[in-house]
Amino acid sequence: MIKYGSSQSIRRAKNSNEKPFRHLNHMKNGSSNTFKATRDTVGFVPLVISLAGCSSSATSLPPVGSQATSSHGSAPTSVTSQSLLSPSAPSPSTASSPSSTLLSSTPSTITATSIPVGTLPIGDGNVLSKSAKVGYVDSCSTLNTNMRMVHGGPWIDSASGTWTPSLKAVVQGSNYFSNAYYHMSISGGVRTISTDSVPVNMPVGNFPISPSDPAYQYDTNPNHVTARALNITLPANPTVAQSVTCLPQGAIGVLTNGVKLYSALDAGTLDAVAHETQDSCGGHPDRQGTYHYHDISPCVIAQTTHSSSTLVGYALDGFGIYVERNSNGSLVTNSQLDQCHGRISPINWDGQTVTMFHYDATNEYPYTLGCFEGTITQSAVMSIGDPPPAYYAMVG
Repeated sequence: MIKYGSSQSIRRAKNSNEKPFRHLNHMKNGSSNTFKATRDTVGFVPLVISLAGCSSSATSLPPVGSQATSSHGSAPTSVTSQSLLSPSAPSPSTASSPSSTLLSSTPSTITATSIPVGTLPIGDGNVLSKSAKVGYVDSCSTLNTNMRMVHGGPWIDSASGTWTPSLKAVVQGSNYFSNAYYHMSISGGVRTISTDSVPVNMPVGNFPISPSDPAYQYDTNPNHVTARALNITLPANPTVAQSVTCLPQGAIGVLTNGVKLYSALDAGTLDAVAHETQDSCGGHPDRQGTYHYHDISPCVIAQTTHSSSTLVGYALDGFGIYVERNSNGSLVTNSQLDQCHGRISPINWDGQTVTMFHYDATNEYPYTLGCFEGTITQSAVMSIGDPPPAYYAMVG
């Protein structure tokens, strides 16, 4: 077993007395302006339901644990057996221009997903500016109340500061991009991910949201979904930085179905997962037409294994994003993670079992990342399509 990241290598955030892996729980107790430590919620048992459209009837994803292949039939040498990848991703040479066509499709049915049972605390107010804390987002952007458009519905209980995922409105529609692709390779210490930014073998809803869609009364998202070819370059051997880095408003990573991952915040720095209305796979487009998630898609989680950790994406600093479960089958909780929403534990990394830092998905806000633990490079930020100011905001 290879071991990365000794205890000496894990640094503390600037001006912070927190230990990297503290087991204190920090959750909001009602008011969005309150930052009071209260008891964390426990893990939520996954609800087994029938969810339309989380896998394609024409082409299904390979079972988790199988080796993904490129369009030439050869397995990329660096793809791990626990990665969730397309079974037929094109070669990097075909990744120069968007070629995916949006097709309407009769959705197939999967039998399990990971929509939490019960209520969750809303993350509103759990945001800091260039300061890290367990259960919070370290945001590069300051709060701009002029950008706030508060969405919500009967699933939000403002009085108790909670929301109920099973009651949340879902955008109608189940459409597939016929030529969507995801391909990953490693060369010279650089991990290159080629994608056209739309999901492989997973559906998107009907966007713009139609006035006839019941979800329209809660969120009128007028944006179209646009495929854009990207060659994202990340460190293949990421290292823990001397201090944490804040999260931008744009992409913070990419999932192994080709979709960009954004932070837990909407434009007004509210809890996007709780407030904004998404489709059945938890995604929606922004003003640039970029389809994205604010947490790990339930359609992605449904394809993961319950017996071990599963790689589901990569953060911009190069570290992996995993779905890991406790002994009772529930996702890990904030109390098991550090200020950036990660931990050091054994994982499958590029075909080897290693003990190293990685990020974890949770049902609780901030869902994926609270800050970047590793070093952020300008090439990574630019390659994922974020503008130069996003990089300077992070490192400035």
